[in-house]
Amino acid sequence: RIGTRGSPLALAQAYLTRKLLIEKYPELSEEGAIEICVMKTQGDMILDKSLMELGGKGLFTKELDTALLGDEVDICVHSMKDVPTWLPDGT
Repeated sequence: RIGTRGSPLALAQAYLTRKLLIEKYPELSEEGAIEICVMKTQGDMILDKSLMELGGKGLFTKELDTALLGDEVDICVHSMKDVPTWLPDGT
């Protein structure tokens, strides 16, 4: 299970990650072996305020990190531009 945002860039990166995993591990090419889990983040939903007003870059990764820590996904694919300079423990 690959956690990702639903933006075109995030989806392209998630599908590329899926492709590369299948190339490395052919057994993952089986239908349904790798699920792309699209999630909306606070950064995606709150569009009327600036990023700095809302708390910075973590708004685009927090829900994904929470899903990872909660075993809802196995990995998350982020654009480095969205990753804060700190990461939650366990991620």
